[in-house]
Amino acid sequence: MPDGDIRCTAEGTNEVVDRVIVLTRIHVHYTIRLPEGADREAVDRALASHVSKCPTAVSIRDSVAIDWTAEVLEG
Repeated sequence: MPDGDIRCTAEGTNEVVDRVIVLTRIHVHYTIRLPEGADREAVDRALASHVSKCPTAVSIRDSVAIDWTAEVLEG
């Protein structure tokens, strides 16, 4: 995919826990521009499983909630 066809923004939420600021949540938003003829089902499957296959997400999953949204633009 050409540069700019996949964009991602991430926002973290910090909370005070026992008087310490702690990262408790990360929200990721993807914007994906698919070229004509791309396999949309493959993209949807990749999005559905990416958090469980991301080394960073797996490393912090017990202490930081991770959620995501995606906007997929076709054509």
